[in-house]
Amino acid sequence: MTSLVIAEHDNASIKGATLNTITAAAACGGDVHVLVAGHNAAAAAAAAAQIAGVSKVIHADSDSLAHGLAENVAAQVLAIAAQYSHILFPATAGGKNVAPRVAAKLDVAQISDVTQVISADTFERPIYAGNAIATVQSTDGTKVITVRTTGFDAAAASGGSAAVETAAAQADSGKSSFKGSEIAKNDRPELTAAKIIVSGGRALGSSEKFNEVMTPLADKLGAAIGASRAAVDAGYAANDLQVGQTGKIVAPQLYIAAGISGAIQHLAGMKDSKVIVAINKDPEAPIFSVADFGLEADLFAAVPELTQAL
Repeated sequence: MTSLVIAEHDNASIKGATLNTITAAAACGGDVHVLVAGHNAAAAAAAAAQIAGVSKVIHADSDSLAHGLAENVAAQVLAIAAQYSHILFPATAGGKNVAPRVAAKLDVAQISDVTQVISADTFERPIYAGNAIATVQSTDGTKVITVRTTGFDAAAASGGSAAVETAAAQADSGKSSFKGSEIAKNDRPELTAAKIIVSGGRALGSSEKFNEVMTPLADKLGAAIGASRAAVDAGYAANDLQVGQTGKIVAPQLYIAAGISGAIQHLAGMKDSKVIVAINKDPEAPIFSVADFGLEADLFAAVPELTQAL
């Protein structure tokens, strides 16, 4: 029994979500192999070989794999899928784009957003915005899984010595092409990888107040900035800052929620944080039910005081 993890990378290094997925793959039992499909990605393959618990890295290199187009990556996975009992993807935008294609071609049911591996064929995954946990048993010969990375510790990025094997790249499917990308420049930590996150809600009232109150605190803590869906919908914060069921799932060491009531959709995205601090003037706010520390106060007074104290 061998598991295959589809690595997320930038052709030079391995992204953190891959490390959590490798931990999930190891829990399935047997050896863990990693597929690095990219272009001029030898450095990423070498980095994957150093990850603890990985026994083999398969490196496929082609122009058609340079940008991770779902059709081409799926074809690369399918070319070697018969060798594996489990095929695991991080439950990121990229992983969730490729995994359904692989599952459909293999005619198996995808097991999505796994947070715990009970045994080789039994898994747990959240449903109803995390209010219930489903236990799913699969009898499929090949199990195609997406992994909620916050549910698993990251594998050590060093200490391994896996062999790197070159695989023939599959031909370009011709079904899609890469036209360009607009990547936001940000000096802050990436939201899903940050150890500290400071999030603001609709109570901030405007984008100007959001920046005026939240940015200094984030600067002091070296934190990423997040936002509730209500704040994003109101235009106070950018879409890529949204934390929640329809945004990004995070689990930092410290999560500070200011002016966030704690709607179920938001809690689903951050309740696995190690320490949660809530600041809200409404004593009945649902956020207090999951907070480790709660401060019933006006955020416009409390947050600047906290910033100054730091």
